[in-house]
Amino acid sequence: MKRREFLKNSILASGSILVPAFLKPFEAYSEEQSQGLKNLVVIQLSGGNDGLNTVVPYGLDGYYQMRKSIALAPRDVIRLDDLQGLNPNMEALREIYDQGWMTILNSVGYPNPDRSHFRSMDIWQTASKADEYLTSGWLGRYLDSNCQVCREPWSAIEVDDSLSLALKGKSKKGIAVREPAKLLNNTREPFFSEVTRAHDEHLNEDNLGYLYKTMIETSSSAAYIQQTSRTYQNKVSYPQTAFANQLKLVSRFINSGLNTRVYYVSLSGFDTHTGQVEQQGRLLRQYSEGLSTFLKELKLTGKLDDTLVLTFSEFGRRVEQNGSNGTDHGTANNLFVFGGSLKKQGIFNDVPDLTDLDNGDLKYKIDFRSVYATVLDKWLGVSNRVVLNRNFSNLDFL
Repeated sequence: MKRREFLKNSILASGSILVPAFLKPFEAYSEEQSQGLKNLVVIQLSGGNDGLNTVVPYGLDGYYQMRKSIALAPRDVIRLDDLQGLNPNMEALREIYDQGWMTILNSVGYPNPDRSHFRSMDIWQTASKADEYLTSGWLGRYLDSNCQVCREPWSAIEVDDSLSLALKGKSKKGIAVREPAKLLNNTREPFFSEVTRAHDEHLNEDNLGYLYKTMIETSSSAAYIQQTSRTYQNKVSYPQTAFANQLKLVSRFINSGLNTRVYYVSLSGFDTHTGQVEQQGRLLRQYSEGLSTFLKELKLTGKLDDTLVLTFSEFGRRVEQNGSNGTDHGTANNLFVFGGSLKKQGIFNDVPDLTDLDNGDLKYKIDFRSVYATVLDKWLGVSNRVVLNRNFSNLDFL
């Protein structure tokens, strides 16, 4: 039988896929592989969150001098020390901070920063230099590495309808899942098999083989994710927001024993050029309440010590407010790490220096790739040089 005919005959009439035994390694996965699995949850705050109104330097006069109408009053700030405190809308994280489950890294960025949303997000997602353009993400290259439990698409899951560049490697990639049951049903639709027939004349054998392989992986992954995740029902009540629902699903995945190392979720809307105080406040409340509930559930189920949560945004905002009660695109920003196994809790480094600016922007003190390097080396167990294409020093928050 010709290869093309064989591939075509791998599609069956019922609308699902017949996977030949040698193309079907998924069922051989043992439950033991999930034991002691360390989970990484990455939260992307899209739009460029204003770090200075998130972790507020209320003890610095310069903050109030440069933000006449949008600075948060000292009486409203959730004080963490004599200089810094959290935005009042982040009350839900006060207990998380007090429990030692949170580390704040100030002034995180990279050399020659880019103020474009798209370009800066690409830099953060690929871990590239400012003048370097990569087509694979840092988590995708982690999947490409010698990670022994990263063989399948569900090794990295993004709770969305499409996959971010961060999770796309050169030879492997994660899978996007917003609703496990819906994804599984989609793979059972007749249309799923008809797609390749409709374009058959335009595909050479290599492309046809790749398409079938992708469909096979998607079908088998959807079945595995749905069947496994349905074994756990959330034990706490989550806020009724889209962001909280993403974390609720991630909790189901983790607590059901899904063989996944990396999860990726996002919250958008942080491009606050106008009316920042109200808009950012609403988003930070959603973020804090959803994340606090998620972390408390993991503590309840004994999974917090094996879970690390990393929150970033593509850039911070300029120190001085603009004329529309907002802030414009800036550079360095704060970055949050959460988990039950943090080595250094609380505030990791000094408050941002508002007296030594770079053309009105904060100067970065920590290269974000050192954060990634620490996670790769100390949490995921893969040499950061292999993933980041050069060796970055580790930080001692883990």
